[in-house]
Amino acid sequence: MTSMSDISTPQSRAQGFGLSNPILSQTSRQMLDLVNRLHSTGVQVDIDLPQIAVIGSQSAGKSSLIESISGITLPRAAGTCTRCPTECRLSRSTDPWKCTVSLRISDDGKTRTEKFGDDIMDKADVEERIRRAQWAILNPTLRNSRGVRYFLTGDDHGANSELSFSSCFVSLQISGPGVADLSFCDLPGLIAGVGSTGNIGDIDLVKNLVATYIKRPSCIILLTVACETDFQNQGAQEMAKLHDPEGKRTVGVLTKPDRIPTGEEQNWISILRNEKETLENGWYCVKQPSSAEISAGMTWEKARKSEEEFFASTASWSDLDEMYKRYLCARNLVDRLSTILSDLISKRWVPALFDAAADVTSEIRLPEIQDEIEKSIIATRDALQNLPKPPSSDPRNEIASLLHVFVQDLARHINGVPEAGLLQTIRPAQEQFRRAIRVTAPDFQPFERRHAKKKKINKAEFLLSEEGLEDFAIPNETVDSWSDKKSVADVTSIETNSSEDIVPDDAIYIDEVMQRADEARTRELPGSYPFVVQETYIKGIIKKWRTPAHKLCRIVYHILGEYVRQLIWHNLGAFGQGHLAQRVNVHLRDHLKKCMERTEKRIDWLMKLETRPFSLNTHYLADYKDKFLTYYRTAREKDRNPTLMATIEHYNRSSSSSVVHFGRSRAESPPALTGVAKVLASLVEIGFVGVKPEALTKLIEPDGMEPALTIMADVRAYFQVAYKRFADNVPLAIDYELIWGVERNVLDTLNTGLGINGNDGDRICKDFAQENATIAARRNELTRKLERMHLAAQQLLQIGSA
Repeated sequence: MTSMSDISTPQSRAQGFGLSNPILSQTSRQMLDLVNRLHSTGVQVDIDLPQIAVIGSQSAGKSSLIESISGITLPRAAGTCTRCPTECRLSRSTDPWKCTVSLRISDDGKTRTEKFGDDIMDKADVEERIRRAQWAILNPTLRNSRGVRYFLTGDDHGANSELSFSSCFVSLQISGPGVADLSFCDLPGLIAGVGSTGNIGDIDLVKNLVATYIKRPSCIILLTVACETDFQNQGAQEMAKLHDPEGKRTVGVLTKPDRIPTGEEQNWISILRNEKETLENGWYCVKQPSSAEISAGMTWEKARKSEEEFFASTASWSDLDEMYKRYLCARNLVDRLSTILSDLISKRWVPALFDAAADVTSEIRLPEIQDEIEKSIIATRDALQNLPKPPSSDPRNEIASLLHVFVQDLARHINGVPEAGLLQTIRPAQEQFRRAIRVTAPDFQPFERRHAKKKKINKAEFLLSEEGLEDFAIPNETVDSWSDKKSVADVTSIETNSSEDIVPDDAIYIDEVMQRADEARTRELPGSYPFVVQETYIKGIIKKWRTPAHKLCRIVYHILGEYVRQLIWHNLGAFGQGHLAQRVNVHLRDHLKKCMERTEKRIDWLMKLETRPFSLNTHYLADYKDKFLTYYRTAREKDRNPTLMATIEHYNRSSSSSVVHFGRSRAESPPALTGVAKVLASLVEIGFVGVKPEALTKLIEPDGMEPALTIMADVRAYFQVAYKRFADNVPLAIDYELIWGVERNVLDTLNTGLGINGNDGDRICKDFAQENATIAARRNELTRKLERMHLAAQQLLQIGSA
């Protein structure tokens, strides 16, 4: 048999155990005291504070283990001790023994600590107080309606709990002589099943609750495993491996060694020796009083003595080598936990102990946690500053100021801002509108319709140089989207870049123009034709402009509406609960709609102006008429006398590419003139000087379609004048009436619509200024966090100055 002294000496019992043992470092005790004080500020919600979390399956002996460490009795009758976390902060003191019970409650994202009753001076009263505290935790609705004081005196016998488990916890702060300097948290036991009346969701709820604690890098996992159940069937060890796969933060504890089935002792001895399920900090074994012994009133001191006697007198345990006996009994476990906890604090917060003048002096230096708290304070302040301003004490003036700033911002964007502004967003639509008007140009063909499938006019080169190639290569889908007709034939002009031989069906042929001219004659002299022919063609073209013009107006209206909406929310969206921005948006939509209606009327007015052909730009019109008449006539003459026209073109090319050769000898004579050159030279001889080669075409028999060519040139030239005028006037009207119109008198419109300048203005502004509930909650949360951080920083300062 092993003597009692082999396990625990009288000297060690007299000195106490854990950090209460005076032999242990005063520095370590100060560090743990600091952690406890930081926990009291609630800052563990924000930073990772070192702590011990006790986990295990239900009925693994966790409660008994907690009792052996803390010296108090936990409630057992209803099993509520496993329904919510219980935080124990133990500290040695020369003052009389005392226990303070508090509730740490989280509601709607807010965490608060409420003291639960007066300080307890008698250990016998702790069990009842904890039971009532857990009753309060598990009944939040009753707690919110009655307050926590109700649970101190109310009758809870037979009362059902609203919750089966809760993440809110009971906090015990215990101090007195001989109390271990240690902090830990007892978590609900993991459950495998809930029975027919239970909630299946409780299984995952408990797992998630345990995981929130043990996943933290600074959490020491105190894994409780009962020896009466197969090791692999206890789920707690799986969770410990999941969050600490290398076993660096886990301390194993074997409980109920007196219930090991006969013959299986060596399996558990192997675990204690760390031969199986290896952990860096090893395995311990404790023996707690049975239920009968607890009912009989066994004291904490007697329980510790009974534990030592059990290991000293029981085979398998008493036969262990001396090096393993220090892994037996709760006293040795607490000593080890105290060391591990202080080491963890030292590794994180105390980088070095320094020595001066050969005297070793310990000093607590806390650079890492100070750094973390300072960074958190800065981040929290930044988050608070990024929130919208809190509600003003003078909402009327603040709203007036906000509206003024908004109107200025609106005017700035309407006037134009660099890069991706409003005007840049509208510009593509304006360009598409211009092209849509451009493609309504009449497609005159200087050939008879019978040649429709064989002949077509080439592109006008002077238009290509003036307007660019893009106006002659407009995709059909673009034309369709701006046209009021499904067919694209009405917008295909003579200048299209099509390579097909078939001229579009809407082409207008010279014989059709001539027929219309003849039918329009009334009292005109022979060879004269009324202007109504040109006017009819022009009016037909102008009609096609209404749809693209109104479409541009609608597109700008929608772009402007969305742009204004974004400006509203950018400037006003964060004010109050957003009601001001919503109301401003409603009034500005109505204001914008009225601007749209005025703009549409202006477009209709412009359309009426264009129904009667008119232009004072006579030079521009005459120049285009000459160009188009030459363009159509040349194509016509090429068709009527291709040989003569080919000869003239060849002569022109030869003349322009001829090179004067110097050094020709006087004896050499120039080459004989032939063809067109010979004809032009002969005309010079008889007195016709300066005759152009093209004038030779006048010698051909007169073309009976000449009046039609003139009509075609008139219409086509007028189109060039009118379409450019219209393509400018419509965007200008939209810009003035719609874009600038939305900013015009907008402040008066908003003040009147919102009613903020009326007799009821103060009440209206106060309603607008009510803060968004989410933002208010966020502000409150950040403010509380900042308070916790400042409290923690003060605690560090106090330690540093001690």
